[in-house]
Amino acid sequence: MKFIERIGEVLIKLFSNLGKFILFISFFFKYLFSPKFYFKNNLQYFLTIFISSIPIVALTGIFSGMVLALQSYTGFSRFSAESAIPNIVVLTLTRELGPVLTGLMISARVGSSIAAEIATMRVTEQIDALKTLNTNYYNYLVTPRVLSLTLALPIFVTLVDFIGVMGGYIVSVHRLGFNDNLYLLNTIDFLSLGDYLSGILKAFVFGFIISIVSCYCGLFSDKGAFGVGSATTNAVVISSILILSSNYFLTELFF
Repeated sequence: MKFIERIGEVLIKLFSNLGKFILFISFFFKYLFSPKFYFKNNLQYFLTIFISSIPIVALTGIFSGMVLALQSYTGFSRFSAESAIPNIVVLTLTRELGPVLTGLMISARVGSSIAAEIATMRVTEQIDALKTLNTNYYNYLVTPRVLSLTLALPIFVTLVDFIGVMGGYIVSVHRLGFNDNLYLLNTIDFLSLGDYLSGILKAFVFGFIISIVSCYCGLFSDKGAFGVGSATTNAVVISSILILSSNYFLTELFF
């Protein structure tokens, strides 16, 4: 009986948290269009995210493209299909690797920061102070972070796509002996607008997932230093799992 009770406790806690999360999302959309909109907070946080994340985004893109070119050559050379490498690099980056890898890296870089910051504000009772001052903490804390990251991630994915293709170009031309003009022509001819837009749509979804999950974990964290650490860990883990799982359904949608 204790085993069954334990399962019931886990299920009750799971559905309770799921219900709180759904209500949290509904409150975000409710207050998103409220008259009180902190434009300065939104712009400031967007610039902070954008500037601080460019180095990690650039490194993710260039090494992903370089490794992808090398691994593609290893496989396609066995079938004398080396000419397909530019096509594979640009298609894989724009449709899959670009949005997924960028989402995972930004989840670790920005999502953890959001969760830790809001959880610390909760522990130090700063959120209670906002309530006392009659400030809508959803608009003041949640909205700037969700909007900024949702809008910034497509820009990051575009940078990763471009830098990744350049990384594949560098390896293919200077390491594998490809003709530089032919490589670029094959890349441009094969890339379609639909491939790029599918990756951008994924970026919007992943950005929303990372930001909303991180804000939720921060606002509903436990007290103390342990609660801040748990909120940070949960934000990264849950965001990563949701990114990977939602990626399949989005890929199925565009298949």
